[in-house]
Amino acid sequence: MHDMRKKPFRVLKLLLLYGALLLFAIFMMGPFLWIFSVSLMPGKNVFSFPPAIFPTFIDFDNYVQVWNYMDFPRYLTNTLIIALMGVVMNIFFSCLTAYPLAVFRFKGRDLIFTLLVATMIIPAAAGMVVNYLTVKALGLMGGFIAVVLPSAITVFNVFLMRQAFMGMPHELRDSGKVDGASEFRIWLQLALPIVKPAIAVIGLLEFMGMWNSFLWPMIVLNDTKQYPIASALSFLNGQFSYNFGWIAAGTVISVVPIIIVFLFTQRYYMEGVSGAVKG
Repeated sequence: MHDMRKKPFRVLKLLLLYGALLLFAIFMMGPFLWIFSVSLMPGKNVFSFPPAIFPTFIDFDNYVQVWNYMDFPRYLTNTLIIALMGVVMNIFFSCLTAYPLAVFRFKGRDLIFTLLVATMIIPAAAGMVVNYLTVKALGLMGGFIAVVLPSAITVFNVFLMRQAFMGMPHELRDSGKVDGASEFRIWLQLALPIVKPAIAVIGLLEFMGMWNSFLWPMIVLNDTKQYPIASALSFLNGQFSYNFGWIAAGTVISVVPIIIVFLFTQRYYMEGVSGAVKG
């Protein structure tokens, strides 16, 4: 009887909780809903109050016009190449750096890791000049590698992979040594399969980061035809700053692939983050 009286309060509590979460989700999706609404309403004053979160009518004319004006297949291909290069390089170098910091025992290991983590407080813009001079000195200006190289490895990814490798059973490495496997083979064939969720997190985060690259590609790429999609959208802002419908439509086109990738990989993302926190 006591539990029966508590049941309505539990249901009410759950309803309030889910209602609050739903309102919070709508609030967080507000900017995207607003720009999607603008993309479907050509000529709408985007600065009207209250802002139009939901379109009053649907018209895909903005999408057709901006697609015809810009060479979207080229820019999407450029973005995909840059993103894939960044993902592959980050996964390889992050795993290669984090593995010895997690499983090896050597003097100064913790100090090295502490110094690496301390560099996270340095703003990314502070290293832009150094990165530019380095890329120029290496003769890499004007190529996709110049876009990817400065962020080919990040401290956060090293930290994430170190936490994942620390959760690896010590017996696994010992068994590989008993079988005569080299350290590189142990890392490649035994350690990496165990930390696949963390690798998936790095892949997702770096794919999103590289896909949204805006300023740095404009600095190191000489040919505008090599721009990724985020940089290419600046053409709309410069030439047609009054046509917010075009800008909104181009922005929506650029973020749709990211949303699709995240929807298909969110399970691995949650597993990797939870595993890193536990580690």
